[in-house]
Amino acid sequence: MSSLGTARGILEIAKFAVYVTVPVVLTYAVATDAGAVHKLMGFKPYVVYPPEGPRPPPPEELREMARELARKNKSG
Repeated sequence: MSSLGTARGILEIAKFAVYVTVPVVLTYAVATDAGAVHKLMGFKPYVVYPPEGPRPPPPEELREMARELARKNKSG
């Protein structure tokens, strides 16, 4: 650090302190206020589900459909 000089060394330490302090203080400020967290999360929904499509037929109906297809294939 002696090659940087005293003034530049102090400036680098001050910049590093600002770079570390700002995110820590902002994180603390947001994390301790529940209203702010809800407000920030309300800006954009994180999970958007598509509309629900038609449900598949129950297994019994599928088995019956398979039997009918098998009968048609045997007879045809």
